[in-house]
Amino acid sequence: MESLRKMMRYGVLCSGNPRRLYATKVDLKKLRPMILKRIEKRAHTYPVRGMVPVANEVLQVRNDLIHGVSTLLNFLPLMACKFCPEIYIGEQGHLIQTCSGYKHRAKNRVHEWIKGGLNDILVPVETFHLDNMFQSVIRHNERFDFDRIPAVVELCWQAGADFHDENLNSSSWNLEADNGSVPETESLSPNDLTSIANKTLTAWETLRSGVEKLLLVYPVKVCKYCSEVHVGPSGHKARLCGVFKYESWKGAHFWMKANVDNLVPPKIVWRRRPQDPPVLLNEGRGFYGRVPAVLDLCSKAGAVVPAKYNCMMKVQAS
Repeated sequence: MESLRKMMRYGVLCSGNPRRLYATKVDLKKLRPMILKRIEKRAHTYPVRGMVPVANEVLQVRNDLIHGVSTLLNFLPLMACKFCPEIYIGEQGHLIQTCSGYKHRAKNRVHEWIKGGLNDILVPVETFHLDNMFQSVIRHNERFDFDRIPAVVELCWQAGADFHDENLNSSSWNLEADNGSVPETESLSPNDLTSIANKTLTAWETLRSGVEKLLLVYPVKVCKYCSEVHVGPSGHKARLCGVFKYESWKGAHFWMKANVDNLVPPKIVWRRRPQDPPVLLNEGRGFYGRVPAVLDLCSKAGAVVPAKYNCMMKVQAS
């Protein structure tokens, strides 16, 4: 009864006719400057000081990873499919029928192998370079006014990494250019090669864990239907989505939260074990291991693989 009296006192119930409560009408013209001011204040809290060492470390290990993979490719053969992104680390490609091919080609065919390169293992992921995280949204007609740089580099840039440090100036902005700058390594001993493989695998693990830490603090978006990445709180407006299925949207991206695989793709490959045939056959595809290409490359050079990958590698005989 006491609660009923209170409701009637405030006019919620009155003579059997309840009074409707409406939300206050918001004037968006007055609200917009307040929102922009709040965003501007928020920008002053970035970069987060505690994450600057992480960003510097990510840049350094990215440089180590590129040089390490480039060196290992001088000693271990890499095959790439002529018609799809599939790669294989070995003298000759496998016979597993997983070629997706071009549109006019039949699916699930045997791959046609050619010599692969650095970009086949470390897949380039580029994004627009911004002056700061909260820069105004990039319009479609403004897309040529911004440089395209590696997404990991852009993330570290926004996280406050010191690009003027002499140890970081060697970080490659172009993978293929860096591949050509690797010094001659013909005189490396097996022990030296194993050491490089271990350092490269450590750099790979550190890079992915570092990027994962940065993604907890800095917003990064990825398109739901293609591989486009944008480092910032909201995606750009450039209509670059190449998925023809969504032509009615005029190439606009559908943005969602990105994860570490979107910035550092693992590029999964088939792995041959000692008990497997010299050339992997399509009939045994259910028994072969599937691991990141960097991991397979380093393990073939003698690196010690972490135990967490044993399940993927299927080290036990089938």
